[in-house]
Amino acid sequence: MTIGQKIKQLREESGMLQRQLASILEIGDGFLSKVENDSKPLKREHLKTLSRIFNVSYSELEALWIATKVYDLVKDEQEGLNALRVAEEQIEYQRRKNSI
Repeated sequence: MTIGQKIKQLREESGMLQRQLASILEIGDGFLSKVENDSKPLKREHLKTLSRIFNVSYSELEALWIATKVYDLVKDEQEGLNALRVAEEQIEYQRRKNSI
């Protein structure tokens, strides 16, 4: 699931219209539509507002937001999956190194 799909799901489950959520986020409803369709990125600063409005974990939203950014970066790369695996190994290495 992408961050856009999650936002749409949360909005619809709460019975909120796009224009209502867009107003709360202080963005245009057309822009929100593009966010929900994964054509435009939402700013990270909006995640706290979404977390509060929909009573959902900020870390869950942040993980989806980051994952969508990473996906956009590697989706057209032939070695995209390999790059993700290498990045995961690098993150684990740094975590182990920093915990020593």
